[in-house]
Amino acid sequence: MRYEAIRQDDPVLRERLKELAKVRRRFGYPLAGRRLLAIAVRRRLHVFLRREGHEVNHKRLFRIYREEQLHVRRRGGRKRAMGTRAPLVLPLMPNQRWSLDFVSDQLTDGRRFRILTVVDDCTRECLALIADTSLSGARVARELATLFDARGKPQTIVSDNGTEFTSNAILKFVDDRKIDWHYIALGKPTQNAFIESFNGRLRDELLNETLFPSLHHARVTLAAWRTDYNTERPHSRLGWQTPAEFARTFAPQRGLTLRNPQSSAPAPVAQPAQMGKTQTRSLAHHG
Repeated sequence: MRYEAIRQDDPVLRERLKELAKVRRRFGYPLAGRRLLAIAVRRRLHVFLRREGHEVNHKRLFRIYREEQLHVRRRGGRKRAMGTRAPLVLPLMPNQRWSLDFVSDQLTDGRRFRILTVVDDCTRECLALIADTSLSGARVARELATLFDARGKPQTIVSDNGTEFTSNAILKFVDDRKIDWHYIALGKPTQNAFIESFNGRLRDELLNETLFPSLHHARVTLAAWRTDYNTERPHSRLGWQTPAEFARTFAPQRGLTLRNPQSSAPAPVAQPAQMGKTQTRSLAHHG
């Protein structure tokens, strides 16, 4: 007598998985998914299905994923770090630190254009995707001023040493606005890891998947992708929340606003003792 497994096929789940994988081509499991499954069990497609009410085990979902041959192929090789490096400190509040960088792409007619990317390192929100054939330091200063009016001024801005970020227009802007602008070391992009990771997602999920016939089409597509990234796409480092969901957790819990992130401080665990005295009861109560 031998046990024969009976697998119940769910055609609705299978079709919905195929539809999501077709729309979001870079979401899912890589070719080495079985080895990586124990490291990151719930991939983004699994998160989307659970949002829609599909209570499916991750192993069953992975089996259907393989049967439909929906594997994500990895692009390029892996860069390995040499020597030691210090971990990048994670900001604790919104508007504590922003990261800036540029990404390049081209239209179908061969013309090149650049994209200014701005990310809040705490909430991982994409604050701006500015696309144009030329982005000078004065243009960067104007775009940052618009962001300051809408969101508030950050404490620190991190960027590389590109000519746009070291121009006289940016230096004057930083001096007038009293901003702490930090430049990373030359040849050390890991010191600006948050924006580098975001740029990798932007290129993998949008730029490498889309043909842009015109600059207007590129701007419209970037705006739609930015909205989807902030409000729909689950982020693995935020507990599979979207950046917008994670950002909303700060105001009710800490009484903070994006314009004044230092408006409140956490309450002390125990009442402070008077000079030369020890509050034994208070210390014992609070452990």
